[in-house]
Amino acid sequence: MIKMTELKNIKLLILDVDGVLTDGRIEYGSGGMEIKAFDVKDGFGIRLLLEAGIEVAIITGRKSDALRHRVKDLKIEHLYEGVEDKVDVFKELLEKLGVDEEKVAYVGDDLYDLPVMTKVGVSIAVHDAHEAVKESADLVTTLPGGRGAVREVCEAMLEAKGLMQEIVERYLYVDGA
Repeated sequence: MIKMTELKNIKLLILDVDGVLTDGRIEYGSGGMEIKAFDVKDGFGIRLLLEAGIEVAIITGRKSDALRHRVKDLKIEHLYEGVEDKVDVFKELLEKLGVDEEKVAYVGDDLYDLPVMTKVGVSIAVHDAHEAVKESADLVTTLPGGRGAVREVCEAMLEAKGLMQEIVERYLYVDGA
């Protein structure tokens, strides 16, 4: 379970893709086109964070047309793909946004995420992450990557900031109901 108090001061959420925003599987169509499946609930959680003024960024080692479409759809402004050294990009992003390391949360699932996870204020592993990643993480989601883990993180952040109830009420009273 994610601890709310650790997420209260987070201003930037950084996500890995394969194994975090997806379940880690990669499928190829007959022409070799890469196909990825993204959870709509995770996407809605990201949109809620962005609407609340919390920055969201993606840093991933792979490049994918499917990912670029998803990022555009969600209106995520900070996409770094094909990254070999995530720490360099992480530092560049912090400088660009003027955010301190302790105000950043990072969600990862595998060993290549550890270098950044050790530098952020709150490191989060998805439920089905590599054991070493879970052991080094501050928090571990109850849901697996690509299956609601990101939504869980987003809602926990909004709850920690005291915004979740207001968001729920906004949807309860749509159209003056």
